[in-house]
Amino acid sequence: MNYKLQGAKQHLITILQSKGIADKNVLEAFDKVNRHLFVESFMEDQAYKDIALKIKHDQTISQPFTVAFQSQLLQIQKGDKVLEIGTGSGFQAAILSAMGAKVYTIERQEGLFRDTQKLLEEIDHKIFTFFGDGFNGIPQYAPYDKIIVTCGAPNIPLSLINQLKINGLMVIPVGEDTQKMIRITKTSENDFMEEEFGNFIFVPMLKNTKTIN
Repeated sequence: MNYKLQGAKQHLITILQSKGIADKNVLEAFDKVNRHLFVESFMEDQAYKDIALKIKHDQTISQPFTVAFQSQLLQIQKGDKVLEIGTGSGFQAAILSAMGAKVYTIERQEGLFRDTQKLLEEIDHKIFTFFGDGFNGIPQYAPYDKIIVTCGAPNIPLSLINQLKINGLMVIPVGEDTQKMIRITKTSENDFMEEEFGNFIFVPMLKNTKTIN
């Protein structure tokens, strides 16, 4: 990694701190993970700006602040088993893994899944990637300590809450055009508590899979 990119990365971390990201584990993960690897090479000079960027398959890599904010809300502890809904570029999964989590991540777009799976295998072999419908989660490895949803859900999927451990946390943006960031604490098998953390805009969470023709 060259000095220019390293300097841009440190500047980004300073920006995240100025926006209220105080979790040392999150900030250290942003230092460990190279965001420029998750964008196309011609966009490398944009990688450490606090903006969302276009990636392949008509998708985006989320704004770094959004990734950091959701990661901070999850309160990751080393060894946590985390389910991520919406692998996308793989950057969020890599951040969670760098924080010490054991990450299971699912993506519905087959082309994006294949590209990201290959990248993650090259840079972080500890992340388990799956192709499938995020609304179904990955029940065969449940229960999870934490669940993160990286797309805007129309409602809170009970299928995912059912895969969460008691006292586990789920962070999910809920809403149609604009989403409220919700953190759910599962208090018993049948009950959970909600907290709200402001408005965000995510791509919509869609059912079913999209295969390559």
